Amino acid sequence: MTKILLLSDTHGYLDQQMLKYVNQADEVWHAGDIGNLKVTDTIAKIKPVRAVYGNIDDAVTRLQYPLDNKFTIEGKKVWITHIGGYPNRYEKRIREELKIFSPDIFISGHSHILKIIFDKKNNLLHLNPGAAGKSGIHHIRTMLRFTISAKLIENMEIIELEHRV
Repeated sequence: MTKILLLSDTHGYLDQQMLKYVNQADEVWHAGDIGNLKVTDTIAKIKPVRAVYGNIDDAVTRLQYPLDNKFTIEGKKVWITHIGGYPNRYEKRIREELKIFSPDIFISGHSHILKIIFDKKNNLLHLNPGAAGKSGIHHIRTMLRFTISAKLIENMEIIELEHRV
C-alpha cells in the first residue's frame, strides 16, 4: 500500500499545514505550476516527489521536471501532466496519447478546480486536486490524498486547507 498526497498549482507557496500532510504520505505528486523549486525541494527532503512543470514554471523547473510523468505504481499506470483537460474535454495532445498509453489514473492541474471523475470511455480515473497555493481564482485551497494497494485506488480524501475570501 502506498499513501499518495496529490497537489497542484502551488505557485511557489508551501506552508506548515501542507507539510503536515506531506509527512503523512509515502509519496507526493505535484501536477504542475510549482512556481518555485523551493516547494518541491522542501517536500523532497521529507518524501519522494513525482512532478511535472506547468505553464507558469521557469526554464530551471522545466529542466528538473518533465511535461508528462508516466509511471506504474502498485500495478496502476499513472499519467501526470499540467494542462490536460478532463473527460469529454481533453486537450487534443492528451486525447491522442490516451489511446496509446492507456493509464488507469490520469492527473492534471491548471484549472484550480478540484475534480474526481471516472472516465468510462477511457476506463480511467481522472483527478485534478485543485490548487494548493494562494494565487488564482479558487476560493478554497485543496489537495487530494488516497492509497493505492493491490491494484486498487482507495481512501480518496479531499483536503481543504483554507477558505479564501
